[in-house]
Amino acid sequence: MNYNKKTVQDVDVKGKKVLLRCDFNVPQDKETGAITSDKRIVAALPTIKYLLDNGAAVIACSHLGKPKGEWKMKLTLAPVAERLSQLLGREVIFAKDIVGEDAKAKAAALQPGQIMLLENLRFDIREEKNDPGFAKELADMAELYVSDAFGTVHRAHASTVGVAAYLPAVSGFLVARELSVMGKALDDPKRPFVAVLGGAKVSDKIAVINNLLDKADTIIIGGGMAYTFAKAQGGSVGTSLLEPDWLDYCNEMIAKAKANNMPNDTIDRGIKRAAGDSGSVRLSCAAALAIIIKAVCIRNIRRHPHIPGKHRQILHRVHIILFPVTGHLQKHLFVCLVRTLCAG
Repeated sequence: MNYNKKTVQDVDVKGKKVLLRCDFNVPQDKETGAITSDKRIVAALPTIKYLLDNGAAVIACSHLGKPKGEWKMKLTLAPVAERLSQLLGREVIFAKDIVGEDAKAKAAALQPGQIMLLENLRFDIREEKNDPGFAKELADMAELYVSDAFGTVHRAHASTVGVAAYLPAVSGFLVARELSVMGKALDDPKRPFVAVLGGAKVSDKIAVINNLLDKADTIIIGGGMAYTFAKAQGGSVGTSLLEPDWLDYCNEMIAKAKANNMPNDTIDRGIKRAAGDSGSVRLSCAAALAIIIKAVCIRNIRRHPHIPGKHRQILHRVHIILFPVTGHLQKHLFVCLVRTLCAG
């Protein structure tokens, strides 16, 4: 696969209106709505600054949370506009809608060196359906499309895929950097090569898992889709997230892993062996943490030959957090919490 894509540096942006897809899906305080981490906003700054410094008028857009097509003001991007303004040291014009009168009027009046932010894309039900009409309305406000939301580029939505049918499209610095790292990792990985995948659905990662089984030495599967792998192996997942139509696929991937000399183990069995029948850790809870195609059970995660001490390269789509468990398991048991980076 060719990972060398055109970036903002390969096109002339001076005097052009640029539709910039960002990932401003930031965590917020449930009570006050205050942003608790601005890392995703900060990550977008290099591309934004480059565009502004080179004479572009930037129309930024993003989603926040899962409003499912409803206008939920607790998920407004207004706090993001305020924080972005503070970080840039300049005004960020905020549109009260997405492709309505306010957004179109402000986009039309936008001057080179100015930036505006549209309201939450997912307030419009057409966004996640990749509706061509909605995509065209977004595209009609600009002359160039820049994709810089790496956490959402895998989703076929109007703002990530649809607009590219109507505008010249390039990547921002964030996406370009991720593609470069991914390309090198997949084309010429350092060994042992550990791949970590997260996400809610196995169905979203079909080609990814199958492809990585031919490249990686170790694959760790976590997030919501771990439940489906657990169930496929006869585990109990209670009422947790499950894709019953993909159980056979999971077993096929496990069989392929074994054929590639990747002995299978699961985190739930590791916990049960370590915790015994104390009931301190339930099987359904364990399945939530991770399922591991090549043997890395929880109690062995520190002394596994590939993870984490002696790994050469890890390609990941999740955060892994390790912390000690108190009590009689403290010397042997570390809990691996897996959370998806592209949630939302």
